[in-house]
Amino acid sequence: MAVGMAETPPNIVTLNGVEKSFGAVRALAGVDFAVGVGECVGLVGHNGAGKSTLMHILAGTLTPDTGEITVGTDRPKNYAVHVAHKLGIRCVFQELSLCPNLTVAENARVLHPAIAGWGWRSKAARLIRAKLDEIFPGHGIGTDVVVGDLPIGKRQMIEVARAFTVTEEPLQLVILDEPTSSLDSHRASQLLAHVRRVIATGAGCVLISHLLGEVLEYSDRIVVMRDGKVVTTDRAASFNREKLVLAMGATVAAKKQVGEATRAPRGTTPVRVRARPASQTDGVELIAHEGEIVGLAGLSGHGQTTLLLEVFRAAGRPRSPLLTRRNAGIKITDPVALIAGDRQNDGIFPLWSISENIGVRSLAALRNGFLISSEREESLAGKWQERIKIRTPDLGNNILSLSGGNQQKALFARALGSEAKILLMDDPMRGVDVATKLEVYELIRGEAAAGRTFLWYTTEMDELDNCDHVYVFRNGRIVADLHRGELSEERVIQSSFEEAVQP
Repeated sequence: MAVGMAETPPNIVTLNGVEKSFGAVRALAGVDFAVGVGECVGLVGHNGAGKSTLMHILAGTLTPDTGEITVGTDRPKNYAVHVAHKLGIRCVFQELSLCPNLTVAENARVLHPAIAGWGWRSKAARLIRAKLDEIFPGHGIGTDVVVGDLPIGKRQMIEVARAFTVTEEPLQLVILDEPTSSLDSHRASQLLAHVRRVIATGAGCVLISHLLGEVLEYSDRIVVMRDGKVVTTDRAASFNREKLVLAMGATVAAKKQVGEATRAPRGTTPVRVRARPASQTDGVELIAHEGEIVGLAGLSGHGQTTLLLEVFRAAGRPRSPLLTRRNAGIKITDPVALIAGDRQNDGIFPLWSISENIGVRSLAALRNGFLISSEREESLAGKWQERIKIRTPDLGNNILSLSGGNQQKALFARALGSEAKILLMDDPMRGVDVATKLEVYELIRGEAAAGRTFLWYTTEMDELDNCDHVYVFRNGRIVADLHRGELSEERVIQSSFEEAVQP
């Protein structure tokens, strides 16, 4: 080596020739992947491309069929979770891995066995509280709260903060698999700014996100996967959104912005839903007409999901004399279906097949006498598999055999395949790729044109462009009532932080 030339540091991690199959499904087909010192690598691709499988192998939660894993200069044998953790590799999975029956502090202790002895709970609480304060100022999360009692956005904040905590083991690489999928834009910006601060110290990061703007802005290099292979890798600066979408294998049509649909003037169709949040006795009332797509916006955790669940519960007992005061102000005219964003806790039945998960909302239509007809169930699932493009070789497979995005498609199929005229969507696009989103948007607009009504809570500003009308929430109240022509990101953000009710 010439005098004065600095030796290039080794990559933090290097994967060579990694292959992985699940039965007949080949998830990874000889993948090479690396992350350098002080580098954020954006990893993108459609649902089922192999991204999460590759990261599970890097985190040690899956064993590759073939291939080599090198961490720094070490090539550890019997690579597993505990080995990865000792080498400084952490992972925030798309399906959160917190223990729901434990407190926030106890979940921090699970990751750090070095926190032991007298007063361990206080030590763990200080550790996780400090990291939450650092990444998400003003988070409002108590360390003695049971995690299962928290909304998904706060659980995601805890999972992220826990991954960045350090005790005896170093922090070399953090894998973030859809880390902002349940966060509003404000919290997402806080997290991604923290990622860049950590990268500046020499650590590495893998950022998986279907929000391509995040990947383009915060990554140093971008790797594109398709059908279990790496198809493109280059500096982030060499990509724009269009080039990235094309590299992922989407059609040119998938690049186009959502067009205007033909809409009837507001108020000319019957009212299907009238509702106010439980904590609000006056002010703006949410009104949804037949054939409308109504958006619920604002910072996460400010009452949007709560209102959707109130509507759902009220629909379940519309004639009951035991209706409580909190839903006495909710009026619903037709059957309701809910598409959950927190699919693991509120959506899928993990022991059931894909067909069973799709058909469970349509049992009355699937009956043959006193029994459920398997033929009708399979026919319904097959129809929606084709219509919404659920990727699976067999609808009889367990629902967990699907990627996260395809599991979410099954929840859409369940609701859309039912008789429900009112569909409640609780930030349902978590972990769904850009091409699939555009297909689903088109499907929603078509169903609305046919007379269905949608109440759509979303943390993604771009999704509000699909809505006819938007209500902004703050502190459990509706604080803004925006017609389509008034909608803008600035107006939504302003309303989200203002105390006063917008006219």
